[in-house]
Amino acid sequence: MKIYAGIDIGSCTTKSVVIDEQGNLLGSDVRRSGIDYKTVAKESLETALAGKSLEGVPVVSTGYGRHNVSFAIQAKTEIACHAKGAYFYVPRAVNVVDIGGQDNKVIRLDAEGRTIDFKMNRKCAAGTGTFIEEIAIKTAIPLDKLDELARKSQNKVKIGSYCTVFASTEILSLICSGVKAEDLSKGVFDSVVARVLEMIPLADTILLCGGVVAWFPIVAEIFREQVKGEVIVPPHPQLTGALGAALFARETTF
Repeated sequence: MKIYAGIDIGSCTTKSVVIDEQGNLLGSDVRRSGIDYKTVAKESLETALAGKSLEGVPVVSTGYGRHNVSFAIQAKTEIACHAKGAYFYVPRAVNVVDIGGQDNKVIRLDAEGRTIDFKMNRKCAAGTGTFIEEIAIKTAIPLDKLDELARKSQNKVKIGSYCTVFASTEILSLICSGVKAEDLSKGVFDSVVARVLEMIPLADTILLCGGVVAWFPIVAEIFREQVKGEVIVPPHPQLTGALGAALFARETTF
């Protein structure tokens, strides 16, 4: 059986995927990227391979650290790989929204899967995974409790700052005024969605991916409340870019 692999080295996490000729997921791994991208890429892929040899396996890399994968046969952009992975799940015109650790991406695909437009948020980490982590630290709420807590919210809280630093100050002010933890948590997720919707108008079919979507399902629910059209979350939203890279690796052998 022929297998193919993709590695997505993001600024926060590294994702590896191994697929077969039909694109079925055979193995995967997600771990912190750290500061040694070359080592983390090798260790992550070895875990995804689950004992299979790397020798002869075509590997394509993507993400912030894509040029640090010495054994990759090719490096592809995040836009190309997220588009590829998303179209594999939704083979029609779709708006791809990737909410990552340090940035957000919106990619418009036509009915043939071609990228016709894209936009990235580079203003600040506001609206990203890092933003959520910083707020969790500031409020002393464990990350794995934020989603559950936000679902208990009864009052809407708006966090309007575009900067993580200013948002932290804004949240301290809200805490001092007696705002409940559950309302703050919901306000954080509302803010994440708001930052994306301010980037580009969204309608029709939307596919959500990235670590934030994987960790916090409430984000998809908020999108469904605020946009028109179908909102889809693939089976493994955090692996979309790595899957796209693996699909590119599969193409190199045809």
